[in-house]
Amino acid sequence: MSHQDNNPLHGVTLEAILVKLVEHYGWDGLARKIDIRCFKSDPSIKSSLTFLRKTPWARERVEQLFVALK
Repeated sequence: MSHQDNNPLHGVTLEAILVKLVEHYGWDGLARKIDIRCFKSDPSIKSSLTFLRKTPWARERVEQLFVALK
């Protein structure tokens, strides 16, 4: 058994996480859940991915929200 068996993020890309959250909450709902500008001002998957890859605290919040959604 792999040590990743209990990791809910194993094998899930950041893009897939973001797409799922946007489908569920929409950009407005996501901006209310996680207060960051890339979700509020002209949001897009591409710009959000760029920001989240450079900003560990924001990525962690997005990943936590995704895990809570599952």
